Amino acid sequence: MGLLRFLFLLTLQLSLFTLSSQATMTNQSYFFSLMNQTLSGNSLSRWNFSSVGVSDSYFCNFAGVGCDNRGYVIKIDLTAWSLTGYFPEGVCSYMPELRILHLGHNHLQRNFPISITNCSLLEELNMTHMNLSGSLPDFSPMKSLRFLDLSYNRFTGDFPLSLTNLTNLETMNFNENGDFKLWKLPVELSRLTKLKRMILTTCSIYGEIPRWIGNMTSLVDLELTGNFLQGQIPAEIGKLKNLQALELYYNQHLSGEIPDELGNLTKLTDLDMSVNKLTGKIPESVCKLPNLRVLQLYNNSLSGEIPRVIENSTTLTLLSLYDNYLTGTVPPNLGTSPNMMGLDLSENRLSGELPKQVCKGGKLLYFCMLQNLFSGEVPENYANCKSLLRFRVSNNRLRGRVPDGLFSLPHASIIDLAFNQFEGPIGKSVGSARNLSELFLQGNRFSGSIPPEISRATNLVKIDLSNNNLSGPIPPEMGSLRKLNTLMLQGNKLDSSIPDSLSSLKSLNVLDLSNNLLTGTIPESICELLPNSINLSNNNLSGPIPLSLTKWGLEESLSGNPGLCISVYPNPLEQKFPTCPKLHSRKRVNHIWLIGISVAFVIVGIALFLKRWLGKDKGVAKHNKTLSSSPFSYEMKSFHKINFDQKQIIESLVEKNVVGHGGSGTVYKIELSDGKAVAVKKLSTRKSKVLTPEDHLFLNKELKTEVQTLGSIRHKNIVKLYGYFSSLDLNLLVYEYMPNGNLWDALHKGRNLLDWPTRHKIALGISQGVAYLHHDLLPPIIHRDIKSTNILLNAEYQPKVADFGVAKVLQARAKDSSTTVIAGTCGYLAPEYAYTSKATTKCDVYSFGVVLMELLTGKKPVEVEFGESKNIICWVSCKVETKEGATEVLDKRLSCSFRDEMMKVLRIAIRCTSRTPAHRPTMNEVVQLLIEADPCNFHSFKSSNKVKEPSNETKTKNSSQ
Repeated sequence: MGLLRFLFLLTLQLSLFTLSSQATMTNQSYFFSLMNQTLSGNSLSRWNFSSVGVSDSYFCNFAGVGCDNRGYVIKIDLTAWSLTGYFPEGVCSYMPELRILHLGHNHLQRNFPISITNCSLLEELNMTHMNLSGSLPDFSPMKSLRFLDLSYNRFTGDFPLSLTNLTNLETMNFNENGDFKLWKLPVELSRLTKLKRMILTTCSIYGEIPRWIGNMTSLVDLELTGNFLQGQIPAEIGKLKNLQALELYYNQHLSGEIPDELGNLTKLTDLDMSVNKLTGKIPESVCKLPNLRVLQLYNNSLSGEIPRVIENSTTLTLLSLYDNYLTGTVPPNLGTSPNMMGLDLSENRLSGELPKQVCKGGKLLYFCMLQNLFSGEVPENYANCKSLLRFRVSNNRLRGRVPDGLFSLPHASIIDLAFNQFEGPIGKSVGSARNLSELFLQGNRFSGSIPPEISRATNLVKIDLSNNNLSGPIPPEMGSLRKLNTLMLQGNKLDSSIPDSLSSLKSLNVLDLSNNLLTGTIPESICELLPNSINLSNNNLSGPIPLSLTKWGLEESLSGNPGLCISVYPNPLEQKFPTCPKLHSRKRVNHIWLIGISVAFVIVGIALFLKRWLGKDKGVAKHNKTLSSSPFSYEMKSFHKINFDQKQIIESLVEKNVVGHGGSGTVYKIELSDGKAVAVKKLSTRKSKVLTPEDHLFLNKELKTEVQTLGSIRHKNIVKLYGYFSSLDLNLLVYEYMPNGNLWDALHKGRNLLDWPTRHKIALGISQGVAYLHHDLLPPIIHRDIKSTNILLNAEYQPKVADFGVAKVLQARAKDSSTTVIAGTCGYLAPEYAYTSKATTKCDVYSFGVVLMELLTGKKPVEVEFGESKNIICWVSCKVETKEGATEVLDKRLSCSFRDEMMKVLRIAIRCTSRTPAHRPTMNEVVQLLIEADPCNFHSFKSSNKVKEPSNETKTKNSSQ
C-alpha cells in the first residue's frame, strides 16, 4: 500500500507539473501575441508567428528572446528596435521566470508599467530613452533587482526612495530626469552596500553632498551632475577606494577648495567638477593619481599654479582647466602622456613659454592656450603635431617666426595665432592644409606676400590676415576658394590691383581690403558680391566707381581713395567724390544741373499746393516741405537688394500706418509698390536745439560706421536693416517687416497660446542670432537691450533679434548730450551693468536668460505677485529652492508632456542669470544646451567615460557658427 500511495502521489505531482508547465507555455505565448498587438515597428517582423504549434516554446527562437532549458522565458531584449505604442501590463504574470527586461531606446508612450514591479525575480531592467512620463511606483517588491536604468525619460513627482530597500542593487541610473520634485540625498541610500554605479545626473537634487556618501565603498561611478548641489565637496569622498568616475559638473554652487583626500582615489580615471564656484589651488594629490585619464575643472575660480607633478602622468588623455585664475608657468613636460588628446588652459593668467612636449604622444587633437600671458616662440616641434584638429594660441605675447609646418597640419580645421607678435612670412605650406576651414593671423607682424599656395586649402571658410605687415599683390588664385565666407586683409601694405577673380567667391559675406596700398580701378565684376559687406576704403584706387556700389549706399566703404570718381550726371555724391571727366564742357553740365533743380522746385511746389488744397494728411505735408526745402539734402544708404522709392517712404509716414512706439522712435508699416511690406522706424530727434549741418548725427563718421556694421549683418535670426534715409531733421531706418509682431505681445497679449515646441524654437533662434553677434563678428556686437519686445516673429514664428539701440547710441554720442546713456530695460538689465555702465557679452547673456524665463513661465519680468522690489529671477530662485519643486514655475497652460525639456531650459535660464558674470555661459554654449533640450529630438546631455570636447571655442571670437 505504501508503494502504491507513493506512486500515486508521484503521478499526481507529475501531472500537476505538466499542467502547470503547459499553462505557463500558453501564458507566455499569449503575452507575445499581446506585444504583437500593442507594439509597432518593422523589427517585429523578425518574430515568426507562423511557427505557432510547431512546438510549445516556439517563441524561444524569436530574436531578442532567451529561454531556460524548460522553455521558460528569462530574457526579453528589444533595445533600439524603433518600436512605438506601449508595453502591455502583466509581463511577469505571464512570464514568472523573467530575469532580464531591456526595452530601452524605443518610442513608447504612457506611464511606467506598474505591473513590472511584481517581477520579484527580475535582475535587470533597462528602460532608457523611452519617452515615459508620470510618477514612479514603489519598487520595494523587486528584491532581486541588480541593474536599473530609467535614464532619459519624463518622470515627475517624488523621486522613488523605495529604491533604498533594494539591497542587491548595483547600478542605478536616473540620468536626465529633471522633472522630479526637489529632493535631498537621504541617508537610507547608504544601505545599498552593493551599489557600484549611482548616476543621478539632472535629477533635481539640492542641498549639500552628505558626508555619509563616503560609506558607500562599493561605488565605482558617482555622477551628480547638473543638479542644485551647493556647499563644499566632502573630504569623505576620498574613502571611496573603488571609485573610477566622479562627475559633479554643472551644479554651479559647489564651493570651497577641492579636498586633498581625493588623491586617495587611486582607481579614479575621470574627474569632472567644472562649472561651479570652486576656489583655491588644484591639489597636487589629484594630479598624482596613477590612473587619471580625464581632469576637467573649467569655469571655476581656481588659482595658483598647475602642479608640476601632472607632467609625470602616463595616463592623462584630457586636461581642461580653462576660465579660472591660474598663474605661473605650464609644467614644461606636460604632454608626455602617450594618450594625450586634449589640452585647454585658455582664459587664465598663465605665463612663460608654451610646453614643448605636448605632441610627444602623437594623438593630440585639441591645443587651446588662448587669452593668457604666454611669451617666447612656438616650439619647432609643433610642426610635427600632425594629429591636431584645432590649434589656438591667440591673445598672448608670443613672438618670432611660426614653424612652417604648423600651417600645413593635415587635419587641422582651425589655426588661430591672432593678436600676438609673430613675424616673418606666412608659410607656403598652408596649401597642404586641406582640412583647414578657419585661419586667423590678425594683429601680428607677419610680412612678405600672401602665398598663392593658400588657394589649395580649398576648405577655407574664414581668412583673417588683417593688421600685419603683408605686402605685394592679392593672389588672384584666391578666387578659387569657393567656400570662403570671410576675407579680411585690411591694415596691411598690399599694393596690387583688386583681382577680378574675387568675384567668383559667391559665398563671401565679408570682404575688407581697407587701409592698404591697392591701386587700379574697382572691377565691375566685384559688384556681383553684393549685398555682402565690402570695405575698400583708404587705398589708392582710381577711376569710376561702379554704379551698383553707389546705388547700394557703399560710399563710406570707398572713402580715402582720392582717385575715385562718379561717372553719372548729376553726381549724387559730389561732396565726397568728384565727377569723372567728360568730353562735353563742365559749364554745359552745370547749366543742365541748374535747370534740373529749378524744375524739381516747381514740381514739388505744385505737389505741395495740391495736397494742401485737397486736405491731405498734415504729416505728409510736413515731410514734403522738408523734402522740397532741400530736395537733394537726403542721404540714403542701402544694405540689401530691395527696391523702394524714397518719396513713397516719406509720404507713407502717416498715423494710419503706425504699428508701434518706442523710446527711440515711431515704427510704421509701409506697403511698397511691389506688394512687399517694410517697417520704417522714424528716430526721435532732440527739439531743444536746432541741429546745424555740423551737428547732424549721421555725418559723424563713427556713427555711420556703426550703422554700416548693422547693415552688413547677415543672419537668419537677425532682422534685416535694408537701409536708412538721413536729413538734418529726419532720420529713418528701413527694416524687414515681421507679420507676427514681437514676442512680448505673443506671450502676454496674444490670443493664440504658443506651445512649448514653438517657444523652444524661438529661444533657440534668439540664441543663435546673439551668438552670431558675439562670436562671429570682429569686433563683436553687444546688443545691450535684449528683451521680448525686441524679438520679432515672422509668419512661421521664426524669431529675429531687432533694435540694436541705434537711436540710443546716436543720442548718447551727440554733441548736445550731457549725460551718459545706459542702454537696457528694467527687469532685463544685468546687475553689474547697472552699477558699472560697462556693457559686456555677459550682460546680453543675462538679458537672454530673462527672456528664457518669460518663455518658460509665461510671466512678465516684473509682476505684482513677485513682491516689492522683486523680479522674475528672484521669484524663480525662491521657487526652485523649496520642496514644492521647480516645476511650479512652469507655465501651467502648457502640456505637461514637455516638462523634462522645459526643466532643461530652466537650468539654462538659471545659469544665464547668475549674478556673477563669469558663471554665465557664453551664447555659443547656450546654443548647444538648447539644441540638447530640443523637445523634438533628444540628445545626450553629457555621457560618462567618453572623451569630452575640450575646446572652449564658444568662449572666443572667431568661433564658427
